[in-house]
Amino acid sequence: MTNQINWEFPQALEDEAIYILRETAAQFEKPVLLFSGGKDSITLVRLAQKAFYPGKIPFPLLHVDTGHNFPETIQFRDWLVDSLGLDIIVRNVQDSIDQGKVQEETGKYASRNALQTVTLLDAIEEGKFDACIGGARRDEEKARAKERIFSVRDEFGQWNAKMQRPELFDILNGKINIGENVRVFPISNWTELDVWNYIRREKLEIPSIYFAHEREIIERDGLYWPYSEYLNTTAEEVPYRQKVRFRTVGDMTCTAAVISDADKLEDIIAEIMEAKISERGARIDDKRSEAAMEKRKQAGYF
Repeated sequence: MTNQINWEFPQALEDEAIYILRETAAQFEKPVLLFSGGKDSITLVRLAQKAFYPGKIPFPLLHVDTGHNFPETIQFRDWLVDSLGLDIIVRNVQDSIDQGKVQEETGKYASRNALQTVTLLDAIEEGKFDACIGGARRDEEKARAKERIFSVRDEFGQWNAKMQRPELFDILNGKINIGENVRVFPISNWTELDVWNYIRREKLEIPSIYFAHEREIIERDGLYWPYSEYLNTTAEEVPYRQKVRFRTVGDMTCTAAVISDADKLEDIIAEIMEAKISERGARIDDKRSEAAMEKRKQAGYF
């Protein structure tokens, strides 16, 4: 099977992403890179290194910490920042809860995923950031397929399809009104496979949860949920140990695992080639409604 896999990464995608990052630094006064500790934001960090080499990355990272992250992701975030000498701003959803700006969800499907929008918008306002660089890709989900490279958000941080501009011949228009900001998506045209081939080519370190490992899970709604203190379970949902990995990284309460033995990059890539569902198929937050992502974007989500 591996002999039939195309391991090549299209160089034009890296060139485009570097161009977008340089345009962002040139057109905006205070960019920031939204960092989750997942593979896409790790890829953005490497692209930013290349875009501004031999200088330092000219903008900080911003991580919105829900408090329900995988410990492995937080450990990796801290290691990456220290090893590369990056500047990072961390804002906590718990602070927004304590301030009464958002209310903790209750019930079986409680999650802090949607709550982080308020924390994000507060951080953007506090930092006066006019461009927020994110790792969203068009192949992930239909709402993200509508995005422009420079995605304009209004003075309330909200996304409106009618505000978006044509981007002909790779010309990016960063002109915005006071109070508005732009979400920038340098790897919008990449696929999940492109990201993994880039990680392989660049020999990038990634959190261990992307590789097969044993952990406690429960089965719910046909998905394998990681068992944790943050997950509200019923008496029938008894955790058991299983070898799994994660294709995408979000909160522990909204990210499902996949049964897998893939413990090497080559095995992960081969597994993705055979997959019948997209990586967002393991994101429980996307299943709340048919338009779950669209609604979160309209409210100011990443």
